Amino acid sequence: MLKQKDMEDAMRYAHKNFMTNLEKSLDILTQELKEAKGMTTICTDEWCTATESYIDDMHKNLYSISEPRWLPKEDSLKLKQLRTRIRDLYREFAHVAKSKS
Repeated sequence: MLKQKDMEDAMRYAHKNFMTNLEKSLDILTQELKEAKGMTTICTDEWCTATESYIDDMHKNLYSISEPRWLPKEDSLKLKQLRTRIRDLYREFAHVAKSKS
């Protein structure tokens, strides 16, 4: 029983770390898009392609996370908030990319 508790604790720690790093990455992408809104030349084809790829990767990562039964409610809520943020971020990116055309 102790080994199962240790395993759950290790998984909880790894999950929390992973979520924290995803949130930091999302913050960086959000900041990049805020800066891009103010610059008409930033959304070059290369920048747009790379940014869309990062957003897609973040989206895949966030939606591939299953919610284990031992996940605390606050972590579950955090995951839902990050999923909402990535959808909003993609919508914002589409607006920035559209202004390029």
